[in-house]
Amino acid sequence: MRHAPLLALLFLALPGLGHAGCYGTGSFRSCTDASGNHYTINQLGNTTLMQGYSSSTGNSWNQTTNRIGNSSFSHGHAADGSSWSSSSHNLGGGYRSIQGQDSRGHRFNALCGPMGCN
Repeated sequence: MRHAPLLALLFLALPGLGHAGCYGTGSFRSCTDASGNHYTINQLGNTTLMQGYSSSTGNSWNQTTNRIGNSSFSHGHAADGSSWSSSSHNLGGGYRSIQGQDSRGHRFNALCGPMGCN
């Protein structure tokens, strides 16, 4: 990322900014928490790209989400390098269904409503 040196200078020039949360525009944000974990969010139309870094482990992770109509499809790689995927479908009336496979290969599904998920 060619803007990394500029971002680093910004963190050094404005004390405390790195612990204040996020900065950027609606389509690009960069966030750092009090522990030094960092992530970026890029929104390109109906696609959201996230990349993160864990300061305690030195590992990175990523996630891509595509929205199509009332559905969202996400996939990514956990900090240990394993992959995962999920989809969420808005069913109306405050209900949605969620299904996918976690980073350990376990499948999951849930029906969520105003009172929570099953």
